[in-house]
Amino acid sequence: MKAHSKETQSNLTPRKALQILKEGNERFIHNLKVQRDLLEQVNDTREGQWPFAIVLSCIDSRTSAELIFDQGLGDIFSVRIAGNIVNTDILGSMEFACKLAGSKLIVVLGHTKCGAVKGACDHVEMGNLTELLAKLQPAVYQENETKENRNSNNKTFVENVATINVKRNVRNIIERSFILEQLVENGEIGVVGAMYNVETGEVEFYDDVMFIRDQENTEFSVESLRH
Repeated sequence: MKAHSKETQSNLTPRKALQILKEGNERFIHNLKVQRDLLEQVNDTREGQWPFAIVLSCIDSRTSAELIFDQGLGDIFSVRIAGNIVNTDILGSMEFACKLAGSKLIVVLGHTKCGAVKGACDHVEMGNLTELLAKLQPAVYQENETKENRNSNNKTFVENVATINVKRNVRNIIERSFILEQLVENGEIGVVGAMYNVETGEVEFYDDVMFIRDQENTEFSVESLRH
């Protein structure tokens, strides 16, 4: 399979970009990966790159977006940080990917059994990690289903916080970047949240934080995403 070109990227819609990722994950979990000549893809991309999506995921060694979604060289921008949190530098990277490089989709990808989420649940403080984990604390406090054992030993609590963290960061992207907000409003890009299961390899996309404006959806408004 050849790497994406400027033409194939420009012909994609946000919805189609999402479908490509879903199909790639389906191949991954069934061990049916597409045959790629990676050296050929190196040659295909030597003059430029045309990734169709940007994926924000955790640094966890089990969560490589290229593998999980069965993508090759030049197909996706991959941003990785513990806890898949959003900060100014990451927002700038996303603006570059979508506004300048033409990517059609932003995915915030959390994962089960996340060490950063567990650290936030336990209110860990350690060097520079303290500031990073503080960015996950709003998700910890927002989890209101768990009344007892609100710590990393409670698996349900941890996974609830991980889910909330993904959904919060999807909305953070739109609320904190006027550039990305307008691209979503105009239907040029989509922003979605998802969770990777480290036991099964499956990615679950969250319908309630899937912000893709289809052509026929004339009632769509970014303001609706804020509520």
